[in-house]
Amino acid sequence: MKTLSIIAALAGIALAAVSLRPDAATPTAGRETSKPLAPASADWPMFRGNPGLTGVASGSLPDKLSMLWSFKTGGPVKSSAAIVGGKVFIGSDDGNLYTLNLADGKKIWTAKTEGAIESSPLVLDGRVFVGSMEGFLYAVSAADGKELWKFKTEDKIVGAPNWVKSPDGRANWILAGSHDFKLYCLDAATGRSNWVYESGNYINGTPAVDNGVTAFGGCDALLHVISLDDGRQVKEVDAGAYVAGSAALADGRAYFGHLENAFLCIDIVKEKTAWTYKERNFPYYSSPAVTKDRVLFGGRDKRVHCVKRDTGEADWTFATQGKVDSSPVVVDGKVVVGSEDGRLYVLSLKDGKELWNYEIGQGLTSSPAVASGKIVIGSEDGSVYCFGTKKN
Repeated sequence: MKTLSIIAALAGIALAAVSLRPDAATPTAGRETSKPLAPASADWPMFRGNPGLTGVASGSLPDKLSMLWSFKTGGPVKSSAAIVGGKVFIGSDDGNLYTLNLADGKKIWTAKTEGAIESSPLVLDGRVFVGSMEGFLYAVSAADGKELWKFKTEDKIVGAPNWVKSPDGRANWILAGSHDFKLYCLDAATGRSNWVYESGNYINGTPAVDNGVTAFGGCDALLHVISLDDGRQVKEVDAGAYVAGSAALADGRAYFGHLENAFLCIDIVKEKTAWTYKERNFPYYSSPAVTKDRVLFGGRDKRVHCVKRDTGEADWTFATQGKVDSSPVVVDGKVVVGSEDGRLYVLSLKDGKELWNYEIGQGLTSSPAVASGKIVIGSEDGSVYCFGTKKN
């Protein structure tokens, strides 16, 4: 994801293939069944591609990539894009939410907020949801950017919103965390609050969703597992350190890194750490991609890490020249990720071999969005870039 601003306390799913049932009291009625890790659609409607935040895209990616277009905004782009229906939705530190044509990068509309937008948009049923640094969660029309509602929290919103069906299946609910320590559940159509859960410190990342629960790590060094029906805490697991990024949920386990230089797999059912990966003394801000047998994430040690999903044993690493806060995306046997060295990389999922890179110049803390054979990513230079195959 982007570089996350953590002050004071820090001086800081398509869904999983197997249902997550932390205990017998976990609500499951009215929920959709779990789905494969890769999304069924060619779109990329939200941060990490799906409510489980697994970072796996469907479709193919060309072996030879070219820059198709770039679009200049008025500030650094730390937000990560959503791609739906041939449109790109992305925020900028200039306070605008932009909608661009995926084919040529031309602006379709902008929606102005009162603060920088580091949050990544969620596109759902003709609406776009995004948080801003002045503490509002906005809902705007995907067709023209017209504001539908906004909800005020008590501090900035850095992470992206997520969504879930209401227990009766009749409505969509939006989830968003804030630096006011609270996780909010709002009605997607009206912005009305359904429930609020209060944690012990800042919530920086996006809450992951699976089969009746949501899970997130916070700056209180805990993994919170919350009932989606009513906001009741189902589990609370010690993470060991502040969690700056977003966890991914898959098969009853949560995968995430923290600021004391370790990446964890937590078995939520057993309420304990299944494995810990700790190679060098550098923190992890990147959110992971989770495949059927591997977990991939960036580190502030300037490397991309690939570990075995069942044991956490190192598979391969790839060295860049800058911190890797960008969150990797897996597609078509490839890994797409940005680095603060100013380059966008495509690596082989099998062995980490570099297949392609493009030097943008300034740092990439935004995470890539991949859809329809194209990659979209924002840069600290204030531009949004799209890569794919040029037509003759």
